[in-house]
Amino acid sequence: MFSLHEPGRAGEVANHPGCASASLEAEGITLVAMTRLDRITSDSAICHGQPTVRGLRYTVETLLELLASGMTIDEIVEDHPDLERDDLLAVLEFGALAAGQRRVVPLGAA
Repeated sequence: MFSLHEPGRAGEVANHPGCASASLEAEGITLVAMTRLDRITSDSAICHGQPTVRGLRYTVETLLELLASGMTIDEIVEDHPDLERDDLLAVLEFGALAAGQRRVVPLGAA
């Protein structure tokens, strides 16, 4: 998620609960990148150290599988009330970053 700020307002960051931000200034425009990755944690005592959401026993992998099966964020949150919409967005962000770190082999390639 990105947000643009006008020159002279670089110190003002849009108030997005649960989002950390980093900014980059170029030519008088500030680009602010919002991230929810602080919601993803890893603790060797929880789910054998697999990445989980906020230390709960919901692994990133399991939630990605639910999303890949066709469930919507709203359906998952409805089924699991201790999860929040931003948790699922953090899972998607984590998955996107993880996918970018790996070499992708096209399906059907030997």
